[in-house]
Amino acid sequence: MRGSRYTNVRMESNVIPGSSYLSAANPIFSMSPPSAGWPENAKDSSAGADKPDRGSSRGSNSSTILIVEDDVPLGKFLSRALKLQLFAVEITLDGEAAWEALQKSHYDLVILDLNLPKLDGMALLARARQIRPGLRMLVLTARNRTEDLVLALEQGADDCLIKPFSFLELLARVRGLLRRDSATPLHSSKVGDLIVNREEHRVIRGQRLIDLTPREFAILECLMNNAGKAVSRVTLMQEVWNIPFDPTTNVVDVYMKYLRDKIDIEGEVKLLRTVRGIGYALRND
Repeated sequence: MRGSRYTNVRMESNVIPGSSYLSAANPIFSMSPPSAGWPENAKDSSAGADKPDRGSSRGSNSSTILIVEDDVPLGKFLSRALKLQLFAVEITLDGEAAWEALQKSHYDLVILDLNLPKLDGMALLARARQIRPGLRMLVLTARNRTEDLVLALEQGADDCLIKPFSFLELLARVRGLLRRDSATPLHSSKVGDLIVNREEHRVIRGQRLIDLTPREFAILECLMNNAGKAVSRVTLMQEVWNIPFDPTTNVVDVYMKYLRDKIDIEGEVKLLRTVRGIGYALRND
């Protein structure tokens, strides 16, 4: 988002100029307010903007985060705050620069604004998911319509956080996404003749290799993790879409229909079951 329209971010007694996207609930960080403009070593749209010194910012986290944000003061604040948490951080100012960076470098997580110059955040999400299927992507956006959040998740985002936001909440979500990556079992799971390989994102039933979208795979993985048990629509919305359950939407049911059409074809034992009044279950009985 453009930084010129948003001013005077308050963090307790400190005022950080530049963006009103930070919640007043943030704690005081031991850093000086960012000076006007961009980091000294950054050029406009440079993929290397605000890189940490080698060996100085990684610390024990050893995770690299790419911030894609054209609100300069907000991007600089996030970079400094995350470095204090011992993350390595790089920043790009537009979608095209971010796309180039993603093709050349390895990142563990991307924090992405949607309203970007040169290449829209939605388009960048779709591109990034094609070349980095395991990359964790957190959308940080001022768009608060359910339709926009759902679309971002459909395009490949793992989580969404609406501006204005608390840095503590953003930090918790960042750590949660990185933990999810390290905690995901790399072995295969099996129910009946259905095999899900988490490491390779491969699904096989009998002799069939089943092609699933990232969202369909996430739903199946959630059901596989709870094989034999009923999984509620609320749980699926929270774990797969990372948004609170909305009783006015049928997105879970729509995607379950897509998944069922691929998993349970005619002549095979039905593994995906509807549990009336609750949700769905994956079982072979």
